[in-house]
Amino acid sequence: MNNRPQLIYILPNLFTAASAFLGVISIIASIHGNYYSALIYIILSLICDGLDGRVARLTNSTSKFGVEFDSLADIVAFGVAPAILFYMAIGYDYGKFGSLITAFFVVFGAIRLARFNVTTGTYEPSVFIGLPIPTAAVVSAIWTYAFISYDFLKAYGVVFLVLQAILGLLMVSNIRYPSFKKLDFNRSSVLKVLIMLIIIFSFLYLYPLESLVILASLYVLYGLIRACYTLIVSKLKIRNQE
Repeated sequence: MNNRPQLIYILPNLFTAASAFLGVISIIASIHGNYYSALIYIILSLICDGLDGRVARLTNSTSKFGVEFDSLADIVAFGVAPAILFYMAIGYDYGKFGSLITAFFVVFGAIRLARFNVTTGTYEPSVFIGLPIPTAAVVSAIWTYAFISYDFLKAYGVVFLVLQAILGLLMVSNIRYPSFKKLDFNRSSVLKVLIMLIIIFSFLYLYPLESLVILASLYVLYGLIRACYTLIVSKLKIRNQE
């Protein structure tokens, strides 16, 4: 019986370790030119990262060690892994500029994680301040794989460099992004959400890459559009008060 609490404590950290492991395997896949495998490993790492926190909360086994371990795993899985995928597929052809954008993504990701750790609990749990690094990693990996998959995008490598830089900046910005960790659905909205999910999964089945690109891009754009809308509304209020 004494071993049971220890096993419960280990379980969420196993998911964190799996996330870091998959991140390293993704890096190796990118180095060998297996970009599809690298993308899949990053997505699997995202799933493990989502499970570790939920398992910790369900088993009441959260700890300071787990929080620190999770951040260190995230910088590997969601900082270095997508950055290497981006560099091997796109950045390498742009010399020092490509190297700089790659490094910035990792550094800004580390800053994002550090800020998240010290500000958790100081703002509403329904939003993230800045683009979360797991989201930035998946978006970067999906955009990079789209660049590889479609020949007509090969002429727009510079655009993808700019997009990668924007993802890095969004991570350290104050732009708010919705969090889906604590969603409360009432009975009237459950059916709507179910129908929406069925439609989304149908498109994912028919057009997996295209659907992922659209969903990832819409999430990134949502934060930017929301920030612009909030800024415009606040300026209009100030003018009306004057």
